[in-house]
Amino acid sequence: MFALLRSVWDEPRPARGAARLWWDWALVVVLLLIAALEAVLRPGLETRAGSLAVAVALLPLLLIRRTRPLVAVAGAFGVAAVASLVFGGEPELGVLVFMVLFPYSLFRWGSGREAVIGLAVMLGKVVVSAVLGYVGAGETVAGAAVLGAACAAGAAVRYRGRARAREFEQVKLLERERLARDLHDTVAHHVSAMAIRAQAGLALAPARPEAAVEALALIESEASRALTEMRTMVRALRRNDSADMAPSPGVADVALLASPGTPGPEVDVRIDGPVGDLSRSVGTAVYRLAQEAVTNARRHARHATRVEVRVTVGGSSVRLRVSDDGDSGTTAGEGHGLIGMKERASLLGGTCEAGPGAGRGWTVTAVLPLTGAGR
Repeated sequence: MFALLRSVWDEPRPARGAARLWWDWALVVVLLLIAALEAVLRPGLETRAGSLAVAVALLPLLLIRRTRPLVAVAGAFGVAAVASLVFGGEPELGVLVFMVLFPYSLFRWGSGREAVIGLAVMLGKVVVSAVLGYVGAGETVAGAAVLGAACAAGAAVRYRGRARAREFEQVKLLERERLARDLHDTVAHHVSAMAIRAQAGLALAPARPEAAVEALALIESEASRALTEMRTMVRALRRNDSADMAPSPGVADVALLASPGTPGPEVDVRIDGPVGDLSRSVGTAVYRLAQEAVTNARRHARHATRVEVRVTVGGSSVRLRVSDDGDSGTTAGEGHGLIGMKERASLLGGTCEAGPGAGRGWTVTAVLPLTGAGR
């Protein structure tokens, strides 16, 4: 039990997003207008001005509930406690229900010790109101239940976000492992070529001394390419399980993704430009990205009849574009497949983006350097 409490106390704050968003300001403005209207129009309020003053004092705390959740909770429930003592009862405005956002934010964004301290502050406020008779037993139980539900919701979203981040990290690691395997095949190809060139040079050297020089030049070229691939491979993660023995696909294999006459959307592939300028690692990456994009389109693009795959080699980069004509907005958002695609492109020094097409469907666009040199 002590170990469990200690782990809760030592729980760090989760990775936090934006401190505040535009809709935080909009929420404060909307709640302020509602509070003012309720204070003016609602009949039977005994502490009309005082309740409005409490609401006005509490609303700015919504803007710091992510960055300083304990301060927001302590300030909100502290002000509410003081108001109860001054008014001889609880503030009457119904708009103050927004206070449930403070315990939610505390358990969503706060550290373990902040959550424990904040929970003590909230329970203290509830107990004080109950002891002084400002709320009945039923209201006390209901209030504690609402606070508990808000805290539980915050904790659930917190740990769901952590689990999702862990899943995404696993997808990235898996994609790095696959890339390392592909690059392993590429490096092995270069090393084999160097060995063959060296053997040929040695065999021809007695009769043609210049053949040794030619072999050395070719070995230098292959070695330079192998070193480039190895630098990229080192940046990728690789586990100790056995590697896939199947040969790595290349950019020419993208044409195999075409599916004329098969069930589902027709896949049309076109490859333009000097594909021979691509390194093996980039060619494999283009195929993997196209394969994943086509699979996603066939699986998720509702009412799609056609998937276009365009590979264009030019200048210092190769561009891949995969688009479908399905209903707009029917493809899932940034799932595991897209995360893996972005990770593979990034490791090779390129980019990969996906989103709704200009007219219909979904479009995936990737741009990779011809050499595959990473950052």
